[in-house]
Amino acid sequence: MAYTRTEFSDQIGTITLTHSQKRNALNRELLKEVVASLHDLENRKARVVIIRAEKGSKVWSAGHDISERPMPGRDPLGYDDPLELAIRTIERLGAPVIALLEGTVWGGACELAFTCDILIGTPDVTFAITPAKIGVPYNPTGVLHFMSLAGMSVIKEMFFTAQPISAERASDVGIVNHIVPADQIEEYTYTMARQIAQNSPLSISVIKEQIRMLGKAHPLSPETFERIQGLRRKVYDSADYREGPAAFLEKRRPRFTGE
Repeated sequence: MAYTRTEFSDQIGTITLTHSQKRNALNRELLKEVVASLHDLENRKARVVIIRAEKGSKVWSAGHDISERPMPGRDPLGYDDPLELAIRTIERLGAPVIALLEGTVWGGACELAFTCDILIGTPDVTFAITPAKIGVPYNPTGVLHFMSLAGMSVIKEMFFTAQPISAERASDVGIVNHIVPADQIEEYTYTMARQIAQNSPLSISVIKEQIRMLGKAHPLSPETFERIQGLRRKVYDSADYREGPAAFLEKRRPRFTGE
C-alpha cells in the first residue's frame, strides 16, 4: 500500500501524503516512503521539494500513529525512530523543503512541518503539540528545534496546554512564513519554488547547511544530557505513559495521576 505520491517536474519535487483514511498519521511505512522519496529527489537533483497533503485536506497530518507507540520502558522518540530519521533527512537535504499546509497539524507532524525550510499555510491551518495529552515525553532535539523557531514562551504554552494555535498566531510568532487563501496556495507555493529553482543550487545548499549547523550550536555537558535522559525515562516508565494512549484509543478523557 502506498502512503505517499511523489512527482518531479521542472526541477521541483512534490511529496504528497495520501493516507487520508488515517488522516496521514505518521506510521513507519509512510515515513519510510517520505525518506525514500527525499533521497530519490535529491538523486534526481531537485532544486526544491514541496511536502503537502491532498488538495483541500482538513488534516495535514494527525501526527504519530499512536498504535505504533513503544511499550513502557522504551524511549518513544529514540534516535532511530522513523520520524527522527525523516526530520534529519529534511534538515540535511541539499535542496530547500517547503511545507504546503492545509488543515490541522498535530503532535509529531508539527515537528515534521517545522523542520521544513519554508512554511506556507491557508488561513484555517492550526498547530497543536500534544505529548502532554497522552503522557509522552518529548526528545531534547525536538524541544530545541521548537524553541529555536518560535521562542521559549510560545513553545511552553503549546507543550503545556496541548491546544491548537491559529495560522495567524503562528505567523505572528514566526512559525509560518506566509498565509495564503486556499484557492491561491498552490500557485503561490509553486511560484516561490520556481523562484528558488532559478537560483544557484550550490549556494543554497551551502547556506542551508550553514544555517543548520549554526542553529544546532547548543553545547550540552554530559551531565546535562544524562539529566535530560533521566527525566524522560521517568515519563516513559510511568503509569501515565500507559494511561494516555489507552484513553486515546478508548476515546475517553485520560485519568493522569502523575505517577
